[in-house]
Amino acid sequence: MSRRELIVLGTAGAVPTRRRNHNGYLLRWDGQGVLFDPGEGTQRQMSHAGASATELRWLCVTHFHGDHSLGVPGIVQRLGRDGVPHDVHAVYPAEGAEYWERLKHATSYYGAPSLVEHPVSGPGEVLQGDGFTVAALPLDHSIPTYGYRLTEPDGRTFLPERLRAHGISGPAIRELSGPLLEECTVPRPGQKVAFVMDTRLCDNVHALADGVDLLVIESTFLDTEAAQAEERGHLTARQAGEVARACGVRTLVLTHFSERYDEAADPLFLEQAAFPGAVLAHDLDRVPVPARRAAP
Repeated sequence: MSRRELIVLGTAGAVPTRRRNHNGYLLRWDGQGVLFDPGEGTQRQMSHAGASATELRWLCVTHFHGDHSLGVPGIVQRLGRDGVPHDVHAVYPAEGAEYWERLKHATSYYGAPSLVEHPVSGPGEVLQGDGFTVAALPLDHSIPTYGYRLTEPDGRTFLPERLRAHGISGPAIRELSGPLLEECTVPRPGQKVAFVMDTRLCDNVHALADGVDLLVIESTFLDTEAAQAEERGHLTARQAGEVARACGVRTLVLTHFSERYDEAADPLFLEQAAFPGAVLAHDLDRVPVPARRAAP
């Protein structure tokens, strides 16, 4: 199993359907679970996917429409019930703080999860995680909405043949520095994942998607409803594909589909996105984060 993968928990838009649950996206990253937009039913979908609350380290909510946040109470309560001992970082729009508080305390529950809250506002901010950063940038929807970008710092990869040539092995490898480190390694670009929901096209959509290995992006409508997409603050599949091509995305994941479309429309989303290797997300799909890019 990939150490870094996306588990798709739900792919519906505002209204769930028989084959699509409300939103929910779990990014597994070296043993850390980053849960984006838990909609209604997320707990059950996690169970179906073999995921547990104990692996969650981050909970990121793009905005407080129900299909992106009605699963928050269940997740928070599950963290307490299961006695999750570590901190869970919760990121959400500061403008929706009252909704966050209502969701967090929707009912009485057992246990007291340790939530480290990060209400983001204005132009957004960058938060430090364990081995990555989480950047939040505002998007253009009907209520305050933020997209997220997870970035691993660049590093270096050791070259075994050069280490052997210098007689370096074992613990001594970790002590390398200066010119010798440069000679025995090559740059290792950090991996990047972006999550873009509910927005019209705007500069920050492109800023979030720029050069990412994996882009999870809404494609609520097809071209026939392009005017409605603009009016309601959403993207079409074609726009999602255009963003991916313009930004040099490696893997494109289309999701958040309007309930008006049945299974027969699925090929049209891929056709209109026109992005090689695009993934049309279905509930409980697993999408690996692509292998690292070659060093420049």
